[in-house]
Amino acid sequence: MKKLLFIVLATITSVAHSQTAVPKTATDIAPLLIGEKIPNVTLKTSDNKEVQLADLFKKKKTVLVFYRGGWCPYCNAHLQALAEAEKKILDLGYQIIAISPDTPENLKVTEETDKVKYTLLSDSKGELIKAVGIAFEAPENYKSVINVHSKGMNTSLLPVPSVFVVNPESAILFEYISPDFKHRITNELLVSVLKTIK
Repeated sequence: MKKLLFIVLATITSVAHSQTAVPKTATDIAPLLIGEKIPNVTLKTSDNKEVQLADLFKKKKTVLVFYRGGWCPYCNAHLQALAEAEKKILDLGYQIIAISPDTPENLKVTEETDKVKYTLLSDSKGELIKAVGIAFEAPENYKSVINVHSKGMNTSLLPVPSVFVVNPESAILFEYISPDFKHRITNELLVSVLKTIK
């Protein structure tokens, strides 16, 4: 009986461990699904102030964007496109929050470079990225740039570029997740989706 119990416990431990392991590639991620809740974590603003994500969600429905960092030209193009659509998105009753592993200092650079007025948040340790299930092991050639932009707090994780629409209770209403970092949701499609969500 003791032997059987050990095998069962070993199996449970093994399964639990495998669920917390970071996938090796962007196509192996297991993101949260529509209806599930985005976990509440403490993140930092570009002014280095701590904020609770759930407190920000309470204000109104949110377009929640995860991007790789201000060093990524595809991310910058996406952030700029969102800035162009911001008025339409706000008029529909939403706010925009974009999160990356960059430090608050690097968020400031991105705000200025991409002319972003919406909220950028720092998840330098990758806690939220992992909790949402979109973290994966960065290819070797990216690790040094990630290390620099997170000031050593993240040396190996990248988020798969993703857009979630979240209600004030933190529940996911829509998601667009692209393992190919060169492909992002268009403003036209995003605005169409936002119009249909009640």
